[in-house]
Amino acid sequence: MILCEAHPDGVVFSVKAHAGAKRNELSGVKDGILKVSVTQAPEKGKANRAIVAILCKRLLLRKAQLDIIAGETARRKRFLARDITPEELTRRVEQALTEG
Repeated sequence: MILCEAHPDGVVFSVKAHAGAKRNELSGVKDGILKVSVTQAPEKGKANRAIVAILCKRLLLRKAQLDIIAGETARRKRFLARDITPEELTRRVEQALTEG
């Protein structure tokens, strides 16, 4: 299960990024951190944009709802998802992972 922290604007959660992967996907959860793989290279923000795009698509979020708040140049990133509860985000992550 993904670890979520309540925030006044929504939920903070962690992502471990794998750039340069064979396909774009949510790879699972390990130690409460969501693993995300993207095909884009980690240069000039391309991988970060791809991660945001896949998170928005799979977790049914608008791009305006999702911000990287830490780790823009690191593999481990922290995101703020606005206007959503920790329970709802957890439910959406679990649903996205079971749908493959």
